[in-house]
Amino acid sequence: MKQQPLEGVTVLDFGQVYNGPYCGFLLSQAGARVVKIESLLGETLRPKSKKDASFYPFNNLNSNKECIAVDLKHSSGKKIVQELIKGVDVVLQNFAPGTLEKFELGASDLLNINPRLIYATGTGYGSSEGPYKDFLGMDITLQAISGAMSVTGEENGPPLKTAAAYIDFLAGVHLYAGIVTALLSRNAIGKGSVVDISMQDCAFPTLSTAIGSFYSIGKELPRAGSRHPAKAISPYNVYKAKDGYVAIICIREGHWRRMCDAMKKPELKEDPRFSKVRFRAKNIDLVDKIVTDWTSGLERKEIFRIAQEYGVICAPVQTIPETIEDQHMLRRGSLEKKKLDESEELSFFKTPIRFENLEPPELRLARQLGQDTDAVLKEFLNLREPDLRLLREEGVIL
Repeated sequence: MKQQPLEGVTVLDFGQVYNGPYCGFLLSQAGARVVKIESLLGETLRPKSKKDASFYPFNNLNSNKECIAVDLKHSSGKKIVQELIKGVDVVLQNFAPGTLEKFELGASDLLNINPRLIYATGTGYGSSEGPYKDFLGMDITLQAISGAMSVTGEENGPPLKTAAAYIDFLAGVHLYAGIVTALLSRNAIGKGSVVDISMQDCAFPTLSTAIGSFYSIGKELPRAGSRHPAKAISPYNVYKAKDGYVAIICIREGHWRRMCDAMKKPELKEDPRFSKVRFRAKNIDLVDKIVTDWTSGLERKEIFRIAQEYGVICAPVQTIPETIEDQHMLRRGSLEKKKLDESEELSFFKTPIRFENLEPPELRLARQLGQDTDAVLKEFLNLREPDLRLLREEGVIL
């Protein structure tokens, strides 16, 4: 069996909700041993039953992790974590700023115990400096302050958030990248370091098109729905089909010419109203009408087939029920079907970070709260059954 890239790396994962747990998920899918540490009540997302909306994301994000439960408010609980730190390579957390510091488990505290430790933290605004560093942040508020919300929505409507919690997950990817980079640096210099990821920093680069449009025109533009933010490219929109919608974009002249052939309207290639990008942008409403007249008479599958045949950049707008059965992702192994019982099967995502000729580990759904507490503390701290029993009686562990 081939070795996974991060095999031999041990991680203590204090992640909550999406940001931190997704980072831990990526680390575990790369072969790291990830020990998830929770309070005796469990982290925020841990579901009470299979019917909870959080059941799916919690189980997916915390698959392949060992789960221990420790009360950090108890002095013995704090001591347990301090002892665990001696045997791990990475600590990751995305608590509110200053949370672990209150328990003397901040970066400086833990690096004093283990100088080779990688201490990685993800917060709304970063923990190092700046007027917002102590502020709380969640995906929706980061979509707001980053500017993403201001450019999302219809032209005459209010700003909108995306239903996808993309900043949480984007920050999780950056946290993962920071950890892997820090591990590489540690191998070179022999010292640990602190990784400080700001969700706001991660969101800003995604606005490159909107910011570029602002600088080129010199003023803030109204929201454009699914059109190009500056309405400088056309076709660039979501178009109605007989059974839903499709997204189509033509960014080069060749794309437009192929689009004309796909629509069986070759004469439009020579029409002066559409012969150049700037002319199509000027006639954006008419271009959208022409494309809609074509797409509205066909089903998404047929439009997609024709688009691929002619080299047009196009995709159907898939519904959630369609997305979880996406044949490409299932074939590629990016989705994995897992049976919960004889009657229920769900599609769980796997890591997007893939290596040639190396399959990521098979998904094992999240463990019960505190299921691995005894095994981990026996291995790392050499505790015996009487020790564990006493800690449990004192309410330190679960």
